[in-house]
Amino acid sequence: MTVNLKAAPDGAVVSGYMTDDEDFASDEKRWALLMVSAQAGDEGDYRTLLTELSRAIKHYLLSRIGSQHFVEDCVQDTLIAIHQARHTYDQRRRFRPWLFAIVRHKAIDTLRRQSSQHQLAQQEQLLLQEHHTTDDLDGSINRGRLMDALSPQHREVLTLTKFIGLSNAEAAAQLHISEGAVKVRVHRAIGSLTRLMEADA
Repeated sequence: MTVNLKAAPDGAVVSGYMTDDEDFASDEKRWALLMVSAQAGDEGDYRTLLTELSRAIKHYLLSRIGSQHFVEDCVQDTLIAIHQARHTYDQRRRFRPWLFAIVRHKAIDTLRRQSSQHQLAQQEQLLLQEHHTTDDLDGSINRGRLMDALSPQHREVLTLTKFIGLSNAEAAAQLHISEGAVKVRVHRAIGSLTRLMEADA
């Protein structure tokens, strides 16, 4: 293996070393195969994939935002997002763009949280006094109870836009539908979740 001293694109890492273009292609193929196997229910391949992705994601973040105290948290948040969105990966498409769309959005979310911590602290008491249906709804969504009751299309579009944080345009490209169709699906999905929440209550 040729060691490349330049920054690896999209955090590619093999055994802790940055690799050349041939190794990037090898990672792409390997990760795609592992994900397809994981989608089919192979838990061993899934654990292997998450272990390798954890190293690659950490390398990617360290190379771009430095050794910040919140990098490990960001890695874990990203792995959770990958787990929640694993069914949205389409084996006909390249794995790396799908993966690093999630990584970048989670990194941006983390950086925004860090920059606004003092604002959140000031608003804490007000937020604790408020009771929004959307807060309860988010909690139920995160537990997966209500998501399981949705149609596959609605689960998919909410995963991409609400859990991963893709824009409507990015989700549309991922799903091969129009941006308008994404908006309609999100609207209907939220409506369905609201009705489910009301029935559950």
